[in-house]
Amino acid sequence: MAGLGKRLAVDFEDLLPVIADKLGGEGLIRELCNGFQLLMDKDMGVITLESLRKNSALLGLQDLREDELVSMLREGDVDGDGVLNQMEFCVLMFRLSPELMEESWYWLEETLQEELVTKRP
Repeated sequence: MAGLGKRLAVDFEDLLPVIADKLGGEGLIRELCNGFQLLMDKDMGVITLESLRKNSALLGLQDLREDELVSMLREGDVDGDGVLNQMEFCVLMFRLSPELMEESWYWLEETLQEELVTKRP
């Protein structure tokens, strides 16, 4: 599984920080949500192994082997239900991009500051 994380991290590590720089935190989350929508099973509303297998080429992951797809699903499946919900998918994408993990603290702080400013009378 470590090999998968390293392999996927290379793919996403280069892309996600660029998206984040261009779109900001909210834009990045929107793009991750779009990625989730592309990979999910439309009837179930989650990413299953079958939907990941069928739709992975849409995100440039067509070269992943079956065992890598299974590992990706297992690695992201926090609640153990065998599928990825939207939150699990987004967390997995962040975990696969160490640079984004570091930057996410900055975005969280920035968002909280904006919330405080807009909620002041």
